[in-house]
Amino acid sequence: MSHPLEQLRDEALREIESASDEQALETTRVKYLGRSGSISSWGEQMKALAKEEKPVVGKLLNEVRNAVTAAIETRNAQFRLQKESGALAKIDISLPGTPHEIGSLHPLHQMQERAIQIFRRMGFTLAEGPDVETEWYCFDALNTPPDHPARNEQDTFYLSDGRLLRTHTSTVQIRAMESVPPPLRVIASGAAYRRDEVDATHSAQFHQIEGLYVDENVSVADLKGELEFFLRELFGSETEVQFRPHYFPFTEPSLEVYVRSKALKGGERWIEVAGCGMVHPAVFEAVNKARSDKAYDAEKWSGYAFGLGMDRLAMILFDIPDIRLFAQNDLRFLRQFA
Repeated sequence: MSHPLEQLRDEALREIESASDEQALETTRVKYLGRSGSISSWGEQMKALAKEEKPVVGKLLNEVRNAVTAAIETRNAQFRLQKESGALAKIDISLPGTPHEIGSLHPLHQMQERAIQIFRRMGFTLAEGPDVETEWYCFDALNTPPDHPARNEQDTFYLSDGRLLRTHTSTVQIRAMESVPPPLRVIASGAAYRRDEVDATHSAQFHQIEGLYVDENVSVADLKGELEFFLRELFGSETEVQFRPHYFPFTEPSLEVYVRSKALKGGERWIEVAGCGMVHPAVFEAVNKARSDKAYDAEKWSGYAFGLGMDRLAMILFDIPDIRLFAQNDLRFLRQFA
């Protein structure tokens, strides 16, 4: 005569085989294997069995539980296969498939990533800062007094609380010096804002990447070497680089950087691509005041800073005639960079 557990197993297997759908199968599983199920309850009954019966019944209980579990999994797989077969049966394989377009990074993002990779190879780390700034970070700390033309509210966007959208990413350089003592080598990439008349070469929002290097005995030669390396990596090894005197309130001396390369359209023409110079001692003094120490002592430390427009570099490198194309989301334009 068979054991009650064996009878319970046979009964469960018959119900599993006759289950009409997944819901009925789940009901059967709960009935037998659930916490209060018929098979599970035998685990509680084991306590009342004689010592010599426990090993025999325990072994049989495991066999029954495994058999019922396996049968449920097999039946579940059958239901899944039926569903998949039914779904495939409705597909007309003679119809054309749905095309999927492969996207690409925006040309400005490509330009940014390319520039960051080159600067990282030179030992620069990436720093970030907010787009909405105070006048102190945007102007005062950069040796730009209130009567300087750059402070004219017509040149940028002021908020009602006196803050403003940053006019350059130099603000990140100040924040980096506030946080970290020298030596320091960082780049800052991001958006900047000015109230320019929008045309083929000007926009109210543009993108910059700026660099700052502070250490002992940093010179103009270091600055020129770094920028020449960057520009030749970007535009090609045959690129000529020229530095011309200029004026910026936060650097002294200050220089503008021009390039000429046969690899670029109009390769015989000099194109202005960057501004740079040695960090003005007044900038170090402002940072020391904010830090309440003399970490950036101009008698001990020197440094250089530079700024490049990502939009302008991308326009030169990709031969783009109008800066407004970057913001128009025209797929005919963007697909060229896929």
